[in-house]
Amino acid sequence: MDKRNLTLLADFYEITMMQGYFKNKINDIVVFDMFYRNNPSGSGYAICCGLEQVISYIKELNFSYEDIEYLRELGMFDEDFLDYLAGFHFTGSIYAVPEGTVVFPMEPLIKVVAPIMEAQFIETAILNIINHQSLIATKASRVCFAAHGEGVMEFGLRRAQGPDAGTYGARAAVIGGCVGTSNVLAAKMFDVPALGTHAHSWIMSFEDELTAFRTYASLYPNNATLLVDTYDTLRSGVPNAIKVFEELRDAGKMPKSYGIRLDSGDLSYLSKKARKMLDEAGFTDALICASSDLDEYLIDSLKTQGAKINSWGVGTNLITSKDCPAFGGVYKLAAIKKDGEFIPKIKLSENQWKITNPGNKTVYRVYDKESGKIRADLIAFADEKFDEGNPLLLFDPMATWKKTYLKPNTYTLREILVPVFVDGKCVYESPSVMEIREYCQKELDTLWDETRRLINPHDVYVDLSNELYQTKCRLIDGYNYSGNR
Repeated sequence: MDKRNLTLLADFYEITMMQGYFKNKINDIVVFDMFYRNNPSGSGYAICCGLEQVISYIKELNFSYEDIEYLRELGMFDEDFLDYLAGFHFTGSIYAVPEGTVVFPMEPLIKVVAPIMEAQFIETAILNIINHQSLIATKASRVCFAAHGEGVMEFGLRRAQGPDAGTYGARAAVIGGCVGTSNVLAAKMFDVPALGTHAHSWIMSFEDELTAFRTYASLYPNNATLLVDTYDTLRSGVPNAIKVFEELRDAGKMPKSYGIRLDSGDLSYLSKKARKMLDEAGFTDALICASSDLDEYLIDSLKTQGAKINSWGVGTNLITSKDCPAFGGVYKLAAIKKDGEFIPKIKLSENQWKITNPGNKTVYRVYDKESGKIRADLIAFADEKFDEGNPLLLFDPMATWKKTYLKPNTYTLREILVPVFVDGKCVYESPSVMEIREYCQKELDTLWDETRRLINPHDVYVDLSNELYQTKCRLIDGYNYSGNR
């Protein structure tokens, strides 16, 4: 999967527009913003993910001989344009939010500053990569939050929408907080823990359950987690697992990690009964792992019921983000460079959330200095400067009467868009997946508890600088007064 030429991973209209620009000698430097409008899964935030794959895509961007021949056969493209494509590569600049960063609606996650033919062409691939991985990373962070810090394993490969979704989804799930994945290819590619137990078929292939447990424990003496619900969980599975653990203990061969897995039935009831049986047999440190169509809501409910589960295997609902199968990121033109100056551009709509923020922008994260928690995000023009020693007035750009006044030296600012490509050269080195995971956990700690709750979370405000807001209003008024609607 990772060896394919993805240059033609584009919507057809990207190439037809490119030819239109080419024929009309239009190739101004422009700014495109990739952002999203609504948090997925009813969340109060999202996790930005997929930048490493975007970097690889941009680095390897070139039209092969076979690509050019295919486009020629379509009968839509002239030879002079195809000659241009034969030498095509990315020469612009890209700024992005680092992977694992918590992000919010309407703020740029990626900013592309490049000749319009280049910036236009890469739209679809950027959206495809960032939308999918950000969706799964966000879902994983919610599932892990519901588990209250107990280990969550990503188990979804067999239910994912194809090999790419399963593999890169596993990557995103680990970044979002999962401790590892059952997907061996993902574990190899991204150097993350490969995890798993065994299937019911293992038990059924032996004459009896006890022999199956004994054989498995002897094969994997340091990680004996036994699936106990093949026949009867409480009358057969758990007692047989306990017998095997007793034999290991008597032989002085207790595993470093051991326990049972529940994959069906009333997980709350069964886990409580199993915990009591394990404890009475002296196995108080045995893990109880649960799977079976889990998501953040079911895990939260099981925790509320006092279920004695301390390890979770989450598959279908995580890898597909079943309740919200699309992230909804968009890619919009924000500015065109004329005579050395960026001219802001705006898209209008009857829907206020579809009106874009114009200009060449950046994003500042505003933290409460005492707690380190996020107060708001501030979108501003890239050349605007702010001083933490001065007061900062924040206001809701949709409901401008809602204001927050921050006194001098009570807040800190961090610019979250960082350079990734400058004039076609990559200047950013991606951390490892486990390093991104660690960074993501620190990012999640900057959210207030009210923003992390699963239902009706508190929104983090994304505000505009006064200069940007006034520019946006002037552009809207200019269109209205000129008779455009």
